[in-house]
Amino acid sequence: MARLIFVGPPGAGKGTQSKFLADAHQIPHISTGDILRESVAAKTSLGVQAQGYMDRGELVPDQLVIDLIRERLSKPDAQSGWILDGFPRNVAQAEFLDALLSELHQGCDRVVNFDVPDPVLLVRLLSRGRKDDNEETIRRRLEVYREQTAPLISYYESQQKLVTVNGDQSMDEVAAALNQVVA
Repeated sequence: MARLIFVGPPGAGKGTQSKFLADAHQIPHISTGDILRESVAAKTSLGVQAQGYMDRGELVPDQLVIDLIRERLSKPDAQSGWILDGFPRNVAQAEFLDALLSELHQGCDRVVNFDVPDPVLLVRLLSRGRKDDNEETIRRRLEVYREQTAPLISYYESQQKLVTVNGDQSMDEVAAALNQVVA
């Protein structure tokens, strides 16, 4: 089965689509956002550290996230395939991930970039009703994405792994496009 990385701005549908695809292909959906939120809720030391960054709409520092990913990709259910959602978030993390996957004798088959216009993202994120989803924080998160995460598109294009999917469609249309990527 496939090993996929989903990239795109907050609210692009990465989480929703990765859950559908993971269920359909019986592989783990590995979401750093979910892992971090669980750590925050459980008030683990990582969660307490991450909370401040998340509340400000900033990215959690690499080292905090890296430890979680190494542990998760080493588990038995991740050996046959996985979908990474929310990691890597910058080129430094992508370089770490490349080294980690080599160390684990795994590889990434495709990187799926979800392309969605900012006005659509703003509406989607405001409708989620999360505590950290107010307009100012959302705009900051999109700005941080453009500065830090968007360079991943060029990074993975240069490796000929990038596929862009129009995320401004119905969920079924996006899912159909993703199934073509995996097929």
